Amino acid sequence: MRIDILTLFPGMFDLFNESIIGRGKEKGLFEINAVNIRDYSKDRHRKVDDYPYGGGSGLVMTVQPVSDAIRALKEVNRGPVIFLGPKGKTFNQEIARQLSGEDQIIFLCGHYEGIDERIYDEIDLEISLGDFILTGGEMAAIPIIDSILRLKEGVLGTDDSSVEESFSENLLEYPQYTRPDEYEGKRVPDVLLSGHHENIRQWRRYMMLTTTMVRRPDLYNKHTLSKDDRKILKKFSKEEKND
Repeated sequence: MRIDILTLFPGMFDLFNESIIGRGKEKGLFEINAVNIRDYSKDRHRKVDDYPYGGGSGLVMTVQPVSDAIRALKEVNRGPVIFLGPKGKTFNQEIARQLSGEDQIIFLCGHYEGIDERIYDEIDLEISLGDFILTGGEMAAIPIIDSILRLKEGVLGTDDSSVEESFSENLLEYPQYTRPDEYEGKRVPDVLLSGHHENIRQWRRYMMLTTTMVRRPDLYNKHTLSKDDRKILKKFSKEEKND
C-alpha cells in the first residue's frame, strides 16, 4: 500500500516511524510519504492561503497549490483523494476496513477556515473524526491512517489481533489481565487461570456482549446475536442468578 499525505506540516508524520507502524514500514509492508503543499505554490513566498471573498474571519487555502499538488501526485498515485474535513462522513471501523483494501490513497489535510470550494473537484471522499474542531487535518489524518495500516496483513503480530479488537463486530473488547494473578486483593477471574479454552472463549464473549450492552447500547443494537451468543448470554445469566 502507498499513502501520500498532502500537508503544510510534513514533520508531524514522523511518528509513523515509531512503534508497530514503524516496524511495518521498515518491513516494506506499506509506504508513507508526507508531501509539503507549499512546494507547489507559485507565490514567491510559498503562500498557500488568502482572505475569503465576501469577508469573514480567517484565511482559506487557495486553489492553485492544492490542485497542482494533487494532480502531481496523481501521476504516481491513482488512489482516491480523501480530504479531512468537518462536512465528511464520520470515520468508523467499517470505513477503515474498506480503505485498508485500497492499494493507494492520497490524504489532503486542510487548515485555516478550510479549502477553496473549487478544490472539491479533485476530491473523492471527505472524512470527519466527529463533531468537534481540530487545529488542522493532520490531527485527523494520524489516527485514520493508523487504523487503516494496522489492518494490513503482517502489520500486527497475528491476524487474530485485529479480528478480536473493539468494534470488529460492533462489540467492545473483553477485559484483559496479565501477571500477577492477584494485586492488592484484586484477583484475575478464575476462568482465565483454568486453562479451559472453551470456557475462556465463552466468558470473553459474554464480557464483550454485556460490556457493549451497558457502555455502548448504540453499538449493541447494531450487532446481530448469533445462536452461540444467545446460548452464552443465557448460560452466564443463569450462573449469576445462582451466585
